[in-house]
Amino acid sequence: MRRPLVVGNWKMRGSSHVIHALLAAMRPGADTISDVDVCVCAPFVYLDQCSRQLAGSRLMLGAQNVGNHEPGDYTGEVSASMLLEFGCRYVIVGHSERRHHYGESSALVAARFASALRHGIIPVLCLGESLRERKSGSTCNVVNEQLDAVLDLCGVASLQRAVVAYEPVWAIGTGHTASAEQAQAVHAHIRQRIRRLSAEVADSLQLLYGGSVKPDNAHDLFAMPDIDGGLVGGASLDAAAFLAVCNAAKPLS
Repeated sequence: MRRPLVVGNWKMRGSSHVIHALLAAMRPGADTISDVDVCVCAPFVYLDQCSRQLAGSRLMLGAQNVGNHEPGDYTGEVSASMLLEFGCRYVIVGHSERRHHYGESSALVAARFASALRHGIIPVLCLGESLRERKSGSTCNVVNEQLDAVLDLCGVASLQRAVVAYEPVWAIGTGHTASAEQAQAVHAHIRQRIRRLSAEVADSLQLLYGGSVKPDNAHDLFAMPDIDGGLVGGASLDAAAFLAVCNAAKPLS
């Protein structure tokens, strides 16, 4: 059975004071959830603070992006080796906001993915389509192109050390919400596409859903057979809401 995983993405939000209070409220509850892996991805400038505050906790730390180069003359980038120094276990790559606002191509995302793997950090690879692409029936084509860029560069075996998150762009902060059945259909497509290359990798891969996951829809989403947890945005900035989502991911006994 695949172990559930919930990843909180704080995006470009918070302050030192806010994050300290958030982790103080979140950590005790997260430490009692033994059957779900829980991670929070903080802005770069707060990684040191979070690393210190989470020392000894089951709550893991992640980053929101990673450079595709080793340390060198790349002003403004943060390398995987730097993230490793702060104890980052996970890193988000290819988030829709990076693809849309900063023009990150699937090839660049794949290079970032590879960089994380070289240093033993687990990349959370984001895939997803816009509302226009969904309405045109292009969802699977878009997801395939984004996934294939990683498979072509790193091979299917690389997914054994990675996580994939389906995040429909049209369901992130737009008021639109994907139903559990809509999310499951794309998750099943992703797993089946990987299965064509390796049944072993497909069966063990953690697939997360990342489209406005909240306490009121988490149970229905996580009950789907191919949804193994969530990539949580806004709800991860509320300790009680985030812990409720984490508890919703617990396997049924």
